[in-house]
Amino acid sequence: MRLALLLAAAVILVRDPTGKWAGDPLHSWFEHLHNQVGQFCCAEADGHPLDDGEWDMKDNGYRVFFQGKWAAVPDDAVILGPNKFGKAIVWLLPKEIAEWAGPVSNPIICFMPGSGV
Repeated sequence: MRLALLLAAAVILVRDPTGKWAGDPLHSWFEHLHNQVGQFCCAEADGHPLDDGEWDMKDNGYRVFFQGKWAAVPDDAVILGPNKFGKAIVWLLPKEIAEWAGPVSNPIICFMPGSGV
C-alpha cells in the first residue's frame, strides 16, 4: 500500500511542473501514455530517451542499460502502441521516491521501444 501511494505521489509531483513542454506538439500524447497496469508514465520531461545501444531484446523481453548495468523491463511496464517520438524511452521511479520507499527491485515504471521495432 505504501508503495502504491508513493507511486501516485510521484506521478502528481513529476508531471512537468514548470510547463517546459506545454508547447510541444507531442505534449498531449506524452501526458496520456500509461503502462499496461494503467499507471501514467508522466511527461516527456521525466522520460529518459535511449540511444540504440542502450536498449534491446533478450529472452523474449526488453532490457535497458542504465546506471552502468542492464535491467530487464517488466512486461507490464511496456507501452503498447505506436511511438510518435521515435526513440526508445524509459521512465524510472524518481530517485527521491525510491530512497524513501526503501529497496526497489526494479525502478522501471514504463518503457516504450523505439519506432524501428
